[in-house]
Amino acid sequence: MIIGYTTGVYDLFHVGHLNLLKNAKGMCDKLIVGVTVDELVSYKGKQAMIPFEDRIEIVRSIKYVDAAVPQYDMDKLTACKKLGAQVLFVGDDWYGTDKWQQYEKEFAKAGIKIVYFPYTKGISSTRINEALHAVRGHNLEDVK
Repeated sequence: MIIGYTTGVYDLFHVGHLNLLKNAKGMCDKLIVGVTVDELVSYKGKQAMIPFEDRIEIVRSIKYVDAAVPQYDMDKLTACKKLGAQVLFVGDDWYGTDKWQQYEKEFAKAGIKIVYFPYTKGISSTRINEALHAVRGHNLEDVK
């Protein structure tokens, strides 16, 4: 059985998130999804609009997801080892960066493959947030 793992904030869930989960599930028998806890989102300098408990319930309810777990830190290698995942699925915006080239070496040593998926063109949580703030007459600095 091939176990896959991916993570995300999954704030303002959109078709890009769904595409990633659907494609990931197509490449593994069991898909486990790490949902970033609010404290880690804040650490990254952002703020989720949807609370963690709601975001994990949404992800857990998607038919492509076999299990949803909290993501408390950015250590994806340890998470994969703990969960028994042989494949990590990530967005292709990380592909080719120095950081992820190093990760690929570390993951390969552990026998874990990294698969990069293209982002869905024209859609992102950041762009949705910006549009919502513009419609409501706020700028991003007002809500930080």
